[in-house]
Amino acid sequence: MQSYDVIAETAAPPAAVWALLLDARRWPVWSRVDALETAASQGLSADGRDTVGATRAFRTGKVVTKERITALEPERRFAYEGVENPSMADYTAAIELRETPGGGTSIRWHGTYRARRGMGWFFQWYLRRFMRDMATGLADHAGKPGTT
Repeated sequence: MQSYDVIAETAAPPAAVWALLLDARRWPVWSRVDALETAASQGLSADGRDTVGATRAFRTGKVVTKERITALEPERRFAYEGVENPSMADYTAAIELRETPGGGTSIRWHGTYRARRGMGWFFQWYLRRFMRDMATGLADHAGKPGTT
């Protein structure tokens, strides 16, 4: 198994970060994913508050990956697992939010996976960088006025 573990901080409170995580339609605004493929997703909430069991299909470039929400602890922990991914298997991840003393949020995004054969070394480097950008994008966007 390989893993990544990245941390980002924002002045935004956990509630603002949480709202962005729950709403799959907003992920392309703050993240490196290009689009939410609604036709390939299942169980999306019309009000932007996806629940456990929702499967979200995100497209980045030409690659579409599907992820299912497995656990939600409001404003604390958002966990998911890979359902379809051409580059990896056995993917599980969690985004943990912790309020900082100044009222902001520390975002810890971590996961484990098995890379496709022959891709281990490259994917380890690439995914750490990609997920760091995801966490930073989430933190930066949550901290902008009027984002929630």
